Amino acid sequence: MAIEMLNHDAIATRCQELTALLTRHTDGKGDGFHKTDIMELEFARESSVSAALPTLCQPILGIIVQGKKEVLLGEEIYHYGVAQYIVISVDLPLSGFVVEATKDLPYLGFKLSLDPRQLCDIITAQTNQSSTNKKENSSRGLFVCNVDAPLIDCAIRLTKLLDTPQDIPILAPMIIREIYYRLLMGEQGSSVRQIATSGSNMQRIAEVIKLMTADFIQPMRVNDLARQANMSASSFHHHFKSVTSMSPLQYQKRLRLLEARRLMLAKNSNAVNAAYRVGYESPSQFSREYSRMFGASPIGDIKRLRIDH
Repeated sequence: MAIEMLNHDAIATRCQELTALLTRHTDGKGDGFHKTDIMELEFARESSVSAALPTLCQPILGIIVQGKKEVLLGEEIYHYGVAQYIVISVDLPLSGFVVEATKDLPYLGFKLSLDPRQLCDIITAQTNQSSTNKKENSSRGLFVCNVDAPLIDCAIRLTKLLDTPQDIPILAPMIIREIYYRLLMGEQGSSVRQIATSGSNMQRIAEVIKLMTADFIQPMRVNDLARQANMSASSFHHHFKSVTSMSPLQYQKRLRLLEARRLMLAKNSNAVNAAYRVGYESPSQFSREYSRMFGASPIGDIKRLRIDH
């Protein structure tokens, strides 16, 4: 019990240190994501609670040091707050929103883009790599964990490099590699390992997801995708749902709707044109499914977004 208290106190102290660093680097820059001189690293800051914002999220590590957040994956809700982190291991259509933040105590998050190839290099370098099994049961492509002292220490050291930009080209890759190692050694190490283990079910599903996100406008044939994954159609459907929480058809539908929203918001496309451009043949079906996903008609949703921004 005494050791647990010491560990808890050490993590709390490190969180406060990272909070101070993120506050300094985001203060006066407004809400949103703030890029840094380290390409893979961004900081998030929000001074108020936010509405759910659906987006296609690529693989990341996110650590919260102040405030709380919720993420929706299909019908599942994930809650996480101070001293917790989220790992998203494959491209997933998510809705994320801040649920605890004020102007005086804004939500603050550390966000690091993940590269499965770097994870693969570390796995290959491990002496016990041959003992890794190709598990039949795929892990969910998203999980939440409590941060440990070694991981948050890496985050602090990486953030501190921003004060010595001349050190970034040499030291940042080393620290990022250590972060990957800490994830592999952490509580959800087996799930992280599956991301980059060649031949694992998650790795095969991840490769198919890349194909789907690159060409989601064309009609989808599950049998073709299953062949790409070297699985039977039933096995592919099972593992795809295990990783993403949704069927391949539901996944493609979300990709199409997210792209349609982007076209209308950023390209001033009208709803009918956007529907056809993302692969819908029926504008009425598009409108129904869009309203179901975003909680408003295409016209109403875009009008609301423009007012909010």
